[in-house]
Amino acid sequence: MPTSQEFMKIESKYGAHNYHPIPVVICKARGIHVWDPEGRKYMDMLSSYSALNQGHCHPKILKAANQQMKLVTLTSRAFYNDKLGPFMKLLTEVSGMDVVLPMNTGAEAVETGIKLARKWGYKKKGIPENKAEIIVCEQNFHGRTTTIVGFSSDFGSRDGFGPFPAGFKAIPYNDTKALEAAITPNTAAFLVEPIQGEAGVIVPSPGYLKEIRRICTRNNVLLMLDEVQTGFCRTGKMFCFQHDGIKPDILLVGKALGGGVMPVSAAIASKDVMSVMTPGDHGSTFGGNPLACAVATASLEVLLEERLDRRAAEMGEYFMEKLRSIKNRKICDVRGKGLLIAIQLTKEAGPARQYTEALKDNGLLAKETHETTIRFAPPLVITKKEIDRAVRIITRVLK
Repeated sequence: MPTSQEFMKIESKYGAHNYHPIPVVICKARGIHVWDPEGRKYMDMLSSYSALNQGHCHPKILKAANQQMKLVTLTSRAFYNDKLGPFMKLLTEVSGMDVVLPMNTGAEAVETGIKLARKWGYKKKGIPENKAEIIVCEQNFHGRTTTIVGFSSDFGSRDGFGPFPAGFKAIPYNDTKALEAAITPNTAAFLVEPIQGEAGVIVPSPGYLKEIRRICTRNNVLLMLDEVQTGFCRTGKMFCFQHDGIKPDILLVGKALGGGVMPVSAAIASKDVMSVMTPGDHGSTFGGNPLACAVATASLEVLLEERLDRRAAEMGEYFMEKLRSIKNRKICDVRGKGLLIAIQLTKEAGPARQYTEALKDNGLLAKETHETTIRFAPPLVITKKEIDRAVRIITRVLK
């Protein structure tokens, strides 16, 4: 087998340079651990940005994939298949919503939500054609399509990709007064992350979700929650909105829905909202394919059977307590919910990248977000013993 250096050299030569990976090559994985070609073992504390909540190569999910691959993998939505209906039924049950529109990637789910909200605005709310507005938050991350980066406040995401579509209005995150002030008769929806992940695991003030739910209801505006990263037990509940006892009008999900095996996403909504979608309005060749549905069903069953919501809550509290006990002047904050956690470094500590590369050298894989934040989001199957080991490595590296 080629060495890690040889694999990285090949990728650098033949691949577009649109990523800046931590210099490690992964060739095998199981649970919370991964290995490189030289046999070195690492703790995965990123979980492919929360796509591996169930852990790497969960046997039940792999079994479901293998069994389905022997039967039928793709039919397109030109026909029915025997896995889609049961999958959508289970997804509505765990989300408390009514109707599912299946897609593949998180960005596709967000694009679906945008189209759905706009059409609802025209057909149900009576907004004049082509005048619908969607309110978003500054420092958001909802994907990489041209439409989505068009309403990003991150210069690097936007630079060189314009012109961008109109119809979006950005307000500060965690600011309910700004939301009220931004709403007009043409506002169709408010698109927001319950916790801003890519911005650095920014957790809003207590009661924020309840208040934005109240504001949206009072103004006949759809509340559209992007739980692509926070969903499926990551924050200690099946969905982050459940901490506040509310329900969105449109719920956007992905990542861990595919169990780290297949890209699976969906826009989930009430019957009233989804009723504006009619045959031909929207679709995807691969969305709702039987292989993806079999995998997603098994992924959901693992979350339920192993009570990974409770595990994320318990292990997350334990992990943050341990991180907060580290005595180091380079740390100015530890924040998070469940097992979505960030260490905020001081400016004097220097760029976070040097620490994530040093963590790799010590057998722990994490990723910086922005200049001074290190994010930790391990698979939810992590144990206290493994957390203790991770904290020892983090303590040593920060020293």
